[in-house]
Amino acid sequence: MDRMLKTTGLAALMLAVAAALPAFAQDATTTAAAVAAPVMDKGDVSWMMTSSALVLFMTIPGLALFYGGLVRAKNMLSILMQTTIIACMVMVMWVAFGYSMSFGGGTSPYWGGLGKIFLKGVNASSMSATFSPGYVIPEYVFICFQMTFAAITPGLIIGAWAERVKFKSVLLFMAIWTTFSYFPIAHMVWDASGLLFKLGAIDFAGGTVVHINAGIAAFVGCLVIGKRVGYGKENMAPHSMVMAMIGASMLWFGWFGFNVGSNLEANGGAGLAMINTFVATAAAALTWSGVEALQRGKASMLGAASGMVAGLVAITPACGTIGPMGAILLGFIVSVVCYFFVTVVKNAMKYDDSLDVFGVHCVGGIVGAMATGVFSAGWLGGVKDDTYSIAAQSLIQFEAVALTLVWSGVVAFVAYKITDVVFGLRVEADVEREGLDQASHGETAYHM
Repeated sequence: MDRMLKTTGLAALMLAVAAALPAFAQDATTTAAAVAAPVMDKGDVSWMMTSSALVLFMTIPGLALFYGGLVRAKNMLSILMQTTIIACMVMVMWVAFGYSMSFGGGTSPYWGGLGKIFLKGVNASSMSATFSPGYVIPEYVFICFQMTFAAITPGLIIGAWAERVKFKSVLLFMAIWTTFSYFPIAHMVWDASGLLFKLGAIDFAGGTVVHINAGIAAFVGCLVIGKRVGYGKENMAPHSMVMAMIGASMLWFGWFGFNVGSNLEANGGAGLAMINTFVATAAAALTWSGVEALQRGKASMLGAASGMVAGLVAITPACGTIGPMGAILLGFIVSVVCYFFVTVVKNAMKYDDSLDVFGVHCVGGIVGAMATGVFSAGWLGGVKDDTYSIAAQSLIQFEAVALTLVWSGVVAFVAYKITDVVFGLRVEADVEREGLDQASHGETAYHM
């Protein structure tokens, strides 16, 4: 009897265990799935939405007012209009095909393909990866953030040949250049299948993609389009340094979205990018003003604003991988180099870069890209470990810079020539003397 009870009890226990196994297995599966499920942190999402708005603020009104204040009064409105409409046009291009060309998931090292043309397959539930494994943000948010980068980059170019190009020609050139230079370069540098990404190039927030890319296109434009009527003979000083200062300040403010947002998460890495954006810019403005005071006897507001922008440009590729002391040193270096190009090289070569886009953005971007390879080393305060090789990384940085210069320069030259054939690039000389505000838009920025 005893034995029967024991046998019956054992059988009952086995039946109970067998009955519990499916539930246990289901719980285990659910737990594993929960662990493996990507995390969407609302703090990260909120910061990325804010960053996207900040970068738009850099463009409209920041860049528009900065450039607008630096031209003559008769061309103020044309700069505001060009900056605004370029940004709007590129936003539409971005969602139609630009995002796919840059981040479409293709395997080509040169472009992202057309897998996400017209945002095919993207919805409110689709996610984009961040730099932390397992953490994601909504793909729509990532699209918006990258869209603001695409919108501001071609707008930088107009400063080089401001005051002398037809409005419709500006738009046609920008459509061609953005399609065949910005989108592919963005893919090559920032997409996992991109040529320069795989090579190991460091461009945290756009030294090559934005500043060198736009800067060399601007320089080519100076050479192809030619000088302004009266250049070197007439007074072409900025009509409003107040507007320029307001615009430059907006650029610095918005640049925190540009640099800090490129971390894709609100964490310590974002904090590093933030402090670097503060101190590199401050050091650059101080340096430019100091050099100007030593050479000319007076420090100008134009010089301080130029130094500010040069510092922002240089720290852009480096802000996520170098330390604050390296950022300060970078600010010192870039202002000296850019000041030399703006005051000495430009005069020697006699090209008319109206608002020093090449001298500040292209040259500053090159300085920043190359310095990134040096100051990212751990023993210089950067984030890289003891296995990091400055020489090896500097070679990679040089290759990225060289490819960007050649790619964008060639695309820009072809785009200028196509535009010239279709519409003609320059306005008539009498229109240029009158100013583009009335001639191109039938309005004026100021009523006397």
